[in-house]
Amino acid sequence: MIDICKMRLGGVLKHSLIDYPGKISCVVFLCGCNFHCPYCHNPGLVRGDQPIPPFLDQRWLTDFLQIRKEFLEGVVISGGEPTLQSDLEYFCEQLKQSGFFVKLDTNGSRPDIIGKLLKRDLVDYIAMDIKTDPREYAPYLVDHYHPDNILESIRLIMTNAPDYEFRTTCAKPFISSSVLDSILDHIEGAKRYCLQRFNPADVLQPDFFTATREDGTEEWMERLGTIAAMRVHECIVR
Repeated sequence: MIDICKMRLGGVLKHSLIDYPGKISCVVFLCGCNFHCPYCHNPGLVRGDQPIPPFLDQRWLTDFLQIRKEFLEGVVISGGEPTLQSDLEYFCEQLKQSGFFVKLDTNGSRPDIIGKLLKRDLVDYIAMDIKTDPREYAPYLVDHYHPDNILESIRLIMTNAPDYEFRTTCAKPFISSSVLDSILDHIEGAKRYCLQRFNPADVLQPDFFTATREDGTEEWMERLGTIAAMRVHECIVR
């Protein structure tokens, strides 16, 4: 039986064909984040005020995963920021012992946790968000942090992850052609890089974009994709 201990559950997507490339998965959303990205599309998970379905508790999730073992191939652990959860390592261990592939979505702020999971072979796929130039996260994305954490997570993932992707949400003013070049300097030769269109609906700080946001055109996204494709093995614009 899968014991999920003290995980702060925020929601579950019971079935997905897109969140784990090539696998039928479910997505477990965890509450809490150490970043406050204005364009975050899961604001309730960041603030911790996401309405939780009354049925969703540890017993329900345990039973759900047990029942779906023969149907689901993988479990995606997302957030919020999963590496803030004290029982994440144990949860991944339980999932692996039950035969699931495990994908972790992370902002890369805690390379110590990522390193432990990789060393113990507890994750099969890591999707790490790179928000902007790693030197420019503060103060708009996080109050205080050291860019070396982001860079170390990138290094660990590119060196040790069985499979991975880096992702960037193309929200202005955080992304431009010059910023993208700076990001690519750190992920040169990466296996997969996904550029995601910014969706202004239901974001953490909608007022941030009232005066500064200029929607990225399809031409702009294609231009960014062309730049990235020259420096990574695969670039996906979505």
